[in-house]
Amino acid sequence: MTPDVIRVKARQGTKLVVEFADGSSRLFDVEPLLHYPAYSELRDSTLFTKAHVQNGTVCWNDKIDISPDTLYLRSEVSNRDKAAAAKANSAI
Repeated sequence: MTPDVIRVKARQGTKLVVEFADGSSRLFDVEPLLHYPAYSELRDSTLFTKAHVQNGTVCWNDKIDISPDTLYLRSEVSNRDKAAAAKANSAI
């Protein structure tokens, strides 16, 4: 089961830093979704920066959200988590 989103921060461009309840932090690029009508409004940077967490997922308004499954499975591990994994592996 995919963990809930607990925190989100919109970055410059179309990227989100998403923190999950399992403690992981991942980087999600919204750009591939922008060609779908449901997400086209997010091309407006003013709206994009209003990303927030509601009910365990990322949303912008009452019409636009992205499921935690999509955010988790289609994102990459953040640099913070990569560094922590590298440090843990070097200690072994």
